[in-house]
Amino acid sequence: MTFFPIMLSVWILTIVFMTIMLLYRSRLGRDEEDQLFLDDSFNEQKAAQAAIAARVEKVQPLVKGSELIAGAATLVVIVYFAIDMYKNLFSI
Repeated sequence: MTFFPIMLSVWILTIVFMTIMLLYRSRLGRDEEDQLFLDDSFNEQKAAQAAIAARVEKVQPLVKGSELIAGAATLVVIVYFAIDMYKNLFSI
């Protein structure tokens, strides 16, 4: 098997994994409020917001890692195509 299909498969998998992680993080943070309401249920809301923030922070390293890996895989694909174009251009 050649390098090209394996490279594209790995690249697609890293992009799909990164997209899933970004969507998951977005889904976790969806219920997080950006306003503060001071009433009787303030302590309950504060605890709920802290739990949401803790879950988002737990997922954050996976999101950053998937972004780095997808970026590196994209760079490999770009370099591969640049080298291939260079070889085809000067092999005439």
